[in-house]
Amino acid sequence: MSSDINELYRRVIYRNNTLTDLLTTSRSTPGELVMCQEKKLVQEAVDTLLDNGIRGQPMRDGHNKVYKSFSDVIKGKEGRFRETLLGKRVDYSGRSVIVVGPSLSLHRCGLPHEIAIELFQTFVIRGLIRQHLASNIGVAKSQIREKKKPIVWEILQEVMQGHPVLLNRAPTLHRLGIQLGIQSFQPILVEGRTICLHPLVCKGFNADFDGDQMAVHVPLSLEAQAEARLLMFSHMNLLSPAIGDPISVPTQDMLIGLYVLTSGTRRGICANRYNPCNRKNYQNERIYETNYKYMKEPFFCNSYDAIGAYRQKRINLDSPLWLRWQLDQRVIASKEVPIEVHYESFGNYHEIYAHYLIVRSVKKPNFFYIYSNHSWSYFFLSRNRGSYTRFFSSLFI
Repeated sequence: MSSDINELYRRVIYRNNTLTDLLTTSRSTPGELVMCQEKKLVQEAVDTLLDNGIRGQPMRDGHNKVYKSFSDVIKGKEGRFRETLLGKRVDYSGRSVIVVGPSLSLHRCGLPHEIAIELFQTFVIRGLIRQHLASNIGVAKSQIREKKKPIVWEILQEVMQGHPVLLNRAPTLHRLGIQLGIQSFQPILVEGRTICLHPLVCKGFNADFDGDQMAVHVPLSLEAQAEARLLMFSHMNLLSPAIGDPISVPTQDMLIGLYVLTSGTRRGICANRYNPCNRKNYQNERIYETNYKYMKEPFFCNSYDAIGAYRQKRINLDSPLWLRWQLDQRVIASKEVPIEVHYESFGNYHEIYAHYLIVRSVKKPNFFYIYSNHSWSYFFLSRNRGSYTRFFSSLFI
């Protein structure tokens, strides 16, 4: 199998030799018309070598395939300059569209199954061979191509736990883009064919979720993995190196979501009595509040029961409820005077406050239960922050 350039060169040499034989070995002097025709054929062969198709119909082979000339080898995305000199394809890398992943942690990213199995294929093959699930590389690759055995995905998840990945969004045109435009993340498997990203890390990449693409790379050496974990994780690049301002700040929909979680009612930002479009709704709401009848608020012994009720649509984000907590007296000290105190015959007494109820015991004075009366959005927000003590400390200030 020869190259297309060799075939075009062969055509030039053949026509040039024909012209040379005509000039040197011919007994009679060739006519002027014949000489012009032979020179024209040589020039046509040279032009086809430089740019096939410049004279109209391109030259093709026996399978009706167009020969690639010098210009075809150089130009285009797969040409010599753009593919080899200006850039090159990188192994253990992929590219896909980014979408928002609000449930992800700041240092995590979601990789589709197709991208993850290709990036970590060699590690999965090694895991299959070490566990004696495949005798050689060919058998391991066939098991990966089937994508039906759960052991393949189990090994893939184990491999991903120990290998961070690098995400990059082109172009990186300034120093901040180079420093923050390439960050490391802990990958997890997600459904679909897009890369999931936390919305707070988009500012460092100068990315948004309107079709932007990002490249993912796998660091292979131990030095690269250590550098990715110690220096390049997204939660370690929270401040701008230029002016020191925070980069991961909530904007747009995140601010609206925080407002909804912390608001007492769900009327919305623009629903007020001064808006003529909402004046009628506000009057109807006043009538509803006047005719409001007391309804018993739900009670939950722990946050997991409340989460189950929220997922089953039994409560909403703004639904008031009672939630029971067990805390240490040494952690939280009440500075508020109770409204009422009820004593029981068994030694327990209830301290009633404005938004919570404390049940204390004479036998165990350092431990008590708090029955807090707030909307589910407050408990949900404090649970995601992972600081219940800080949340209840704010109740006593």
